[in-house]
Amino acid sequence: MTIFLIVLVAALVFEYINGFHDAANAIATVVSTKVLTPRQAILLAAFFNLTGALAGTAVASTIGKGLVDTNYVSMVTILAGLTGAIVWNLLTWWLGLPSSSSHALIGGLCGAAIASADGNWQVLTWSAVDAKGAAYGLWPKVVLPMITSPVLGFIGGALLMFLLTMLIHRLRPRTVNGIFGKLQLASAAFMGHSHGSNDAQKTMGIIALALFTGTKAGVFNDLPEWATFLRTPEFEIRQWVVVTCALTMCAGTAAGGWRIIRTMGHKMVRLQPVHGFAAETTAAAIIHVASMLGIPISTTHAISTSIMGVGAVKRFGAVKWGVVERIVWAWVLTLPVCGLLGFLTEMALRHFGYR
Repeated sequence: MTIFLIVLVAALVFEYINGFHDAANAIATVVSTKVLTPRQAILLAAFFNLTGALAGTAVASTIGKGLVDTNYVSMVTILAGLTGAIVWNLLTWWLGLPSSSSHALIGGLCGAAIASADGNWQVLTWSAVDAKGAAYGLWPKVVLPMITSPVLGFIGGALLMFLLTMLIHRLRPRTVNGIFGKLQLASAAFMGHSHGSNDAQKTMGIIALALFTGTKAGVFNDLPEWATFLRTPEFEIRQWVVVTCALTMCAGTAAGGWRIIRTMGHKMVRLQPVHGFAAETTAAAIIHVASMLGIPISTTHAISTSIMGVGAVKRFGAVKWGVVERIVWAWVLTLPVCGLLGFLTEMALRHFGYR
């Protein structure tokens, strides 16, 4: 029971960090365009992250049972995966790099699972089809979206910005800023909701996996009757897990993430309200569709590339490609580094007798 409580705390710590680490995803553009003050933007993002987190569980199911063989997953495995993700998130936050919390968690879990299976890579579910004919596994749910979502973000942001430019090119800048300043409130809310609907569910899936693992291992057998809510004989996302994760992410978002906000909102490209609206709308739409399909997409990738696409239409040289290069390196390294961290943490815990 003690190890489960440690895993639960670690999962909520990850969720809290995810909230302030990825707060910039929802509010960087609305802050940089001066439509909202930082405090107002954080409150807006926190509220709509909460509504999004309560919107469904499709992504949670993918994380919990669609990526690794659960027969090789123990409480220690889950703890090791979370540890790898937390370390990477804190490091990239400190450096001000908008990396993917999603890929950090997935990488950590996969690395820990490989260690738990004594180096057997077959523990990873690469690609499979369920009874309903739906594809699941790392390729269709993680790797392919990791490639396509940034491309869609860049192209979608550029196309929407091009269309908006055609519509407003005769209007005075003051009029354009007034119109899109108001519209950006809606796009920022949509972005916050979409972020919550995808990112909060990842921790829900991890906690559900811990509950399933603990139930199967008999961890909860000696608990009193009132604690039956912990037992999960079949894989499901309990309502208390949904609410707890939603509130934790909301609290983390409210804490802000100013280092990453500066990178996203100021260092990549200078934005006006119309650019912020285009970037947020594009990214939010991509994330929303992914959430409905149960795909744990990187919200960071979606909004970052949308900003790049919007900036490229404004003027290709307006995008500070040196900053973009640092961000891309963080993206590329997230999965393998977190996999290695998860693997090493699992091996270290096993060395000290925790299995």
